[in-house]
Amino acid sequence: MTNTGPLRQRSRSGEPVRHGRQGLQHPVKTAVKALAAAIGIVLVSTTSIAAIAAWDVASSVKPGIHLTHASGQTTGPIPNVGAISGGVNLLLTGTDTRSGQGGVYSSAAELAGSSGVGNNDVTILLHIAQDHKSATVVSFPRDMIISMPACQKTGGGTSPATTGMLNTALYRGGLSCAVSTIESLTGLTIPFAAGISFDGVTAMSDAIGGVTVCIASPVNDSYTNPPLHLAAGEQTLVGPMALSFLRSRHGVGDGSDLGRISNQQVFMSALMRKIVSGGVLANPFQLYPLAKAATSSMVLSDTLTSPTTLVQIALALKDTGLSNMVFLQYPTVADPTNPNRVIPQTSAASVLNSALVADQPVQLSGAPGRAAVIAPTTPAAPTTAPGATSTAIPSPVPTTAASSNAVVLPQSVTGQTAAQQTCTKGN
Repeated sequence: MTNTGPLRQRSRSGEPVRHGRQGLQHPVKTAVKALAAAIGIVLVSTTSIAAIAAWDVASSVKPGIHLTHASGQTTGPIPNVGAISGGVNLLLTGTDTRSGQGGVYSSAAELAGSSGVGNNDVTILLHIAQDHKSATVVSFPRDMIISMPACQKTGGGTSPATTGMLNTALYRGGLSCAVSTIESLTGLTIPFAAGISFDGVTAMSDAIGGVTVCIASPVNDSYTNPPLHLAAGEQTLVGPMALSFLRSRHGVGDGSDLGRISNQQVFMSALMRKIVSGGVLANPFQLYPLAKAATSSMVLSDTLTSPTTLVQIALALKDTGLSNMVFLQYPTVADPTNPNRVIPQTSAASVLNSALVADQPVQLSGAPGRAAVIAPTTPAAPTTAPGATSTAIPSPVPTTAASSNAVVLPQSVTGQTAAQQTCTKGN
């Protein structure tokens, strides 16, 4: 998500984003529903609790976006919720739109920079293997120049096939166009997709109680809102501070979008360690508010609007293991015609694409990205930064050997596993 200049602290009096609601229910019916949920939390298994929570979460789901090739889901009675059957390909886009974000983002200058559907400044693919034993999370650079397919525009008409920056896909044809573009690039079929805005990131980080990340050297970025001033050490990021960390470009690595991707991988791997090791997937008191925040803050494809599907996808990762969750950047090289852009690195991209299509686990042989380093084994002294808590840097989590059929990616492919504790390098 591109930052255009220094931003003031976001106003807390800005009008909140309003989402669609169901009609008011009869008080007796509402009370019975609440009582049933309370009894379920106390008396029944985690699976049944997930079903109750998923049913209630449905009230937050907005109408889904239809993907051109995918079949929509229908909502039925509450089922027993378990892991989704088979593999998953899900595309997550982060829009830079200022529309409906309130506060400083409602200024004329901000809205001129990005409004309406916005650009997909973050594009991430989640691939869960058919056997649920491995997962690959691929981040695609926003400045990557690729061939883009023709797409139907959100308001009608068609955007013709072209060559351009990946982050224009959302503007060209909404969530479905972003999916079609990544399908064309990778050769995958992607039946699930979701789009999230600034407010959504804040809500989800709040719902999980913050994410603790490691800072190798101070991170300072006055271009984010709120500004980032993080000292070295462990920092627990919540709400707007988490959003600023994920958006930071000038404050991490070499100041490039590629550096920002590896910084986001530091955050995402720490998030997965908290979700998996912290028992979030087995704890309805944490799983429910996380699902609630997700559904109320996202635009979902119609294949995800069934109240149980998101929970089923999450449960598919329950026994995957942190060492088998790989975060990586789609391989690129500098665009020879424009030093401010990148293009796919053909040979490495071909290896990655083939592994994803064949549903094979992947193993990294390269280093973390430009803004990340492996956490040191010697704990650092505790530090404190405004808006964050701080403790010593932990020792890295040991990783396990890769699966025997894992595809070893070229060293040019950067990233990490969720088990590897990495630290962000300040710019």
